[in-house]
Amino acid sequence: MAVVRIVCCLLAISLAALAQPAVTVDQLVSFVKSSVQARQDDKKIAEEVQKIKLRNRLDAKTVQEIQRMGAGAKTVAALQKLSEASASLPDAAPATVAAPAVIPPPPAAELKTILAEIQENALNYTKNLPNYICSQYTKRHVDPSGTESWRLADTVLEQLNFVDQKENYIVKMVDDKPVTNNLTHEKLGGAKSSGEFGSILHTIFDPATQTEFTWERWTSLRGQDNKLRTNYVFAFRVTQPRYGISHETSKRTVTVGFHGLIFADRDTKSVMRVQMECDNIPPDFPIQSVKLILWYDIIDIAGQNFVLPLQSEIRSREGKFLAWNEVSYHSYHKYSADASISFGPPDEIPPDKLKEEPVKKKQ
Repeated sequence: MAVVRIVCCLLAISLAALAQPAVTVDQLVSFVKSSVQARQDDKKIAEEVQKIKLRNRLDAKTVQEIQRMGAGAKTVAALQKLSEASASLPDAAPATVAAPAVIPPPPAAELKTILAEIQENALNYTKNLPNYICSQYTKRHVDPSGTESWRLADTVLEQLNFVDQKENYIVKMVDDKPVTNNLTHEKLGGAKSSGEFGSILHTIFDPATQTEFTWERWTSLRGQDNKLRTNYVFAFRVTQPRYGISHETSKRTVTVGFHGLIFADRDTKSVMRVQMECDNIPPDFPIQSVKLILWYDIIDIAGQNFVLPLQSEIRSREGKFLAWNEVSYHSYHKYSADASISFGPPDEIPPDKLKEEPVKKKQ
């Protein structure tokens, strides 16, 4: 849990810096950006923004730039009020939010080869994995108001066995208490998902899916030893119905298209992140929005490195009711009949492992 304490400490320092009589727009931008990157709660960031007094004018363009950084709806609303309140103040320096230098993409012929290598790795992803055991820790948040005022509904700790390319889940703890009633993954109720890490890659890259890929940008992600690694980012769109959504109460299921981004390591051509959002969900289906992010990492199992799940998030909306699951993976071991791992609430995934960082130059 040391990481959580460090993040909270850094946030406290940022807040202390903003507790002066008045701050500049540059300081405000820096605070919101660092808070978003540290994955702080939107409501808490907005509350701090509401306390701020500015020295110079916050214009609408800067608010839009901050929103593009990932600021939530509550934070943006607070910024808009701050912008109105600062209308009579002097203008801020014009270069408040500097756009990163654009690095050109690889040539078209090279891009085609790169995508072919990424596709081959993705289609063989599950086949190349060893039999392993790990713990899967899920934090399930809900918001009945639809305003992203989240509350933690429960936590679920499961043992995940991956054997012969198949997954098996054993529920071990709910709300940090041991389960003694043979509760299964299927009977957990509420929002849940499983098996996304292999199946979604196969679906996206299966030639029959006819996925459309376009170059998006370069970026950096933190890999092994916390070192930054250059990644390709491609936008993709699946127009055919390929992603299934089930509604437990009504027993209804729909299959829809989706779009998003894939991040692939420049050196290994392995997919290290997938972001996606479902499209064209029927208007009469209870669930009206589904968004998914999958993070992968390089994991050592028995002296060999494999690309394996690090964390995932799935968000859905049913009417006003919002659901948000954070799933993290820990304690990877080689599978054997008598394999076991220690169970308990795991440490948080370091925020730096989950965020993008700009590529200053292509090496």
